[in-house]
Amino acid sequence: MGEKSKTTLLFSSFVILLFFSLSAAVSSPFQLHSLLLRPLPSAPVLSWQDSGLPFNSLVETSDLDTVNSNTSLGLQLELHHLDALSSEETPERLFDLRLQRDALRAETINSLVSKAVARKHPRAPGRRPGFSSSVISGLAQGSGEYFTRLGVGTPPRYLYMVLDTGSDVIWVQCSPCKKCYSQSDPIFDPTKSRSFSGIPCGSQLCRSLDSSGCNHRRMCLYQVSYGDGSVTYGDFSTETLTFRMNRIGRVALGCGHNNQGLFVGAAGLLGLGRGRLSFPTQTGRRLNRKFSYCLADRSASSKPSSLLFGDTAIPRTAVFTPLLTNPKLDTFYYVQLLGISVGGTRVPKIRPSLFKMDRDGDGGVIIDSGTSVTRLTRPAYIALRNAFRLGSSNLKRAPAFSLFDTCYDFSGKTSVKVPTVVLHFRGADVSLPATNYLIPVDSSGTFCFAFAGTMSGLSIIGNIQQQGFLVAYDLAGSRIGFKPNGCA
Repeated sequence: MGEKSKTTLLFSSFVILLFFSLSAAVSSPFQLHSLLLRPLPSAPVLSWQDSGLPFNSLVETSDLDTVNSNTSLGLQLELHHLDALSSEETPERLFDLRLQRDALRAETINSLVSKAVARKHPRAPGRRPGFSSSVISGLAQGSGEYFTRLGVGTPPRYLYMVLDTGSDVIWVQCSPCKKCYSQSDPIFDPTKSRSFSGIPCGSQLCRSLDSSGCNHRRMCLYQVSYGDGSVTYGDFSTETLTFRMNRIGRVALGCGHNNQGLFVGAAGLLGLGRGRLSFPTQTGRRLNRKFSYCLADRSASSKPSSLLFGDTAIPRTAVFTPLLTNPKLDTFYYVQLLGISVGGTRVPKIRPSLFKMDRDGDGGVIIDSGTSVTRLTRPAYIALRNAFRLGSSNLKRAPAFSLFDTCYDFSGKTSVKVPTVVLHFRGADVSLPATNYLIPVDSSGTFCFAFAGTMSGLSIIGNIQQQGFLVAYDLAGSRIGFKPNGCA
């Protein structure tokens, strides 16, 4: 074959390859979602349907079912957003307060991880370090964004309790109060409970606390301090908790006599972290270390969110990603994020290395119920933001708003087409509804891209991106699952 024939053949091959490449591009159009434009929501109306009991009712023990170590049972509760306790505020004010709480929450989580990573040497066995800051919670920033109602004591007194996947210690305000913040329910009185019992200083439960002490009777004391100066302090004890009409005995919790800071309305906190004293860990043999929640979109539905414990909390139809372990910090739920797609195409600059946790426990990605806005390490955020801006270049831009630098003016519209966004976890691709990443920020039709960058190496997947999904925490199987439309 002559040189001319070879050149002609190579050119023809190039043209054919170019044709097929263009055909493939045409057959895979840029993917869009329809976003129905709902206004900034007002505070939800608090309507409790869970137990059918008056808010401050007492139920005799004989009327309840006991969950013991041989029982495999599912417990289900309603969840409500923190804004339901602030019904007098305007929608704009509620949103502003939410962003303020969120900034404090993210800052404190990053501070906690940094301190854990910087810790050179583990605590010596049996050493009493005194009280120090070692556990954080969204409640400290008024930002355990969701709360439920459960019974404390025997007979049970029903109280509002904030749920928090970012902390472990369970606690309630107790009388007598040396200093207590204002809550919606009467303060819990341990002297009126037949099941309340103090924990001795030398017990394994007391030694499990990061910060513990002893009173003059050699009974265990606890203290949890928070990044903003908030604190809860009191007796570490065991008590019975009642979920609807099922009771769980000998749950270790703090009975706080001195509680101060930016707490909002609720009587205490239900710690759902991975640590030794969290509710899922304490009830491991009874509820199999499994729970899930579904956070309803407040702007779309008045239906309450839900919280479920036990084997029935883990749906078979969910997609799962393995849980990772931070060697320095056992509270948070770490997962492996591999990349993000916009409009059906992987963003090339968002590589797995941006989300990697190193051997010292720095970096990584956590799933958190108490953080609202997802924070991505800055290089990943910039790449995501730029890809989204490029895909939405036909939409009218609006000025930046608070921590959001990518906003749009949708005034006068009822719906718009926006690029799709998919989070690619190891083993699980999670396609977000448009309402999970473009949210209203005022009453004038301004919507913003609900991600933010962080200078920290730690990325946080917040609850705006989780809304509408059933998020399943299978600690026994060391995995987290996502099921879309899980609130139905």
